[in-house]
Amino acid sequence: MLEVLEQFISQANTILWSYVLIILLIGAGLYFTFKNKFIQFKGFREMIRLLTESAGSTKDGVSSFQAFCMSTASRVGTGNLAGVAIAVVAGGPGAVFWMWVIALLGSASAFVESTLAQIYKERHIDSFRGGPAYYIEKALKNRSLGVVFSVFITVSFGFIFNSVQANTISMAFSRSFSIDPLYIGLALFVMAALVIFGGVRRIASVTEKIVPIMAILYILVVIYVMIANFSELPKVFALIIENAFGIKEVAGGAIGATLMNGIKRGLFSNEAGMGSAPNAAAAADVTHPVKQGLIQTLGVFTDTLLICSATAFLILSSGEYTNGELDGIQLTQKALESQVGDWGGIFVAVCIFLFAFSSIIGNYYYGESNIEFIKDDSKMVFFYRVFVLSMIVFGSVAKVSLVWDMADFFMGLMAIINLYAIIRLSPIAKRALLDYYKQKSAGKDPKFKASDIGLDEGVECWKD
Repeated sequence: MLEVLEQFISQANTILWSYVLIILLIGAGLYFTFKNKFIQFKGFREMIRLLTESAGSTKDGVSSFQAFCMSTASRVGTGNLAGVAIAVVAGGPGAVFWMWVIALLGSASAFVESTLAQIYKERHIDSFRGGPAYYIEKALKNRSLGVVFSVFITVSFGFIFNSVQANTISMAFSRSFSIDPLYIGLALFVMAALVIFGGVRRIASVTEKIVPIMAILYILVVIYVMIANFSELPKVFALIIENAFGIKEVAGGAIGATLMNGIKRGLFSNEAGMGSAPNAAAAADVTHPVKQGLIQTLGVFTDTLLICSATAFLILSSGEYTNGELDGIQLTQKALESQVGDWGGIFVAVCIFLFAFSSIIGNYYYGESNIEFIKDDSKMVFFYRVFVLSMIVFGSVAKVSLVWDMADFFMGLMAIINLYAIIRLSPIAKRALLDYYKQKSAGKDPKFKASDIGLDEGVECWKD
């Protein structure tokens, strides 16, 4: 039975990622890039300004900075350390180039989906909630499709992706400390329970502290390695570009594997267009939806262009990716060990713990928000929490290939639904963007009124 499941998932992923999603993701990214006049590049200074101004507390919901950290906590996880290694092994160094491409184009999709999530968010007790399921129901008038999306994201993030995170932590700690994966799973069970039973504010508070620390520490160590190997950097860049477009790869049919693995692992890492980050974006308390749209766009750059690139340079400069015996997080550990000594593997294990644990928390919140969309029932949320914790233990001892393949499958289904929705709703995000810069040009701190862009239904948080 397990073999049949593995074969089905493998074949489905081939169709999804070799044909459907490559066209959809690149096509949507290009469409949003031109439609919004390259907002992911033109708005970069504004993104930085907004992020530095949004670190304060807020009475309603969570702060814009906290929402950024929640989504970044989910983005910055195993995809940045293990996923990059898997992409390089499976698709060659050229896969890194396509990870960059999907980030640059996908950031335009991230802007649209997060802006829409803010526009169609709703108040929930002392916070806000929203995301694709909410704008599918409110703007597209299609609750059934919203429920389908909610099921996919709950299964994907709450269950499968959290199994992936736990799996990577257990592999890293088993290699560095020889700890039984089951014990690691049980420890994660307890730690995650302490956070997720505290609600969205505790989740926001924890991720706000973990995300900046873990990212800065990891990048500093990799920068040290890059400085130590400065003369090798031009060779690494050349290796990436040559393999992305190389004649040998085209002639050998390997260009398809390079393209597919780069895009697949890139999407898994930065989640642009997938429909996950908007759930965190909707929780933010801002004066204009575009503010959070821009901040979430910055999260894609942080994830891929900074952290994924750091891992890629580490692996490629070490040459360890040619070792066919290593894959995933263990390849990243070995690569750092070869550069800084035995402590490198332990450092990566600690980093992956922080990265993946923060992802578990962020992923959990995405599922909770969508469980509440399906039915606002405290019993359902309680059983969801218990099942999430069980899947963390399962992931710690599961077979890695099947877990990653299932993550790819559900991620693909989610992305298709969300891309369909945001393509149809993109004119609304465009009108919000024009309104934002119109107010900026008038010297105002933009404040949003739904009626100013012709909206009156499903926008209860933005009524006059």
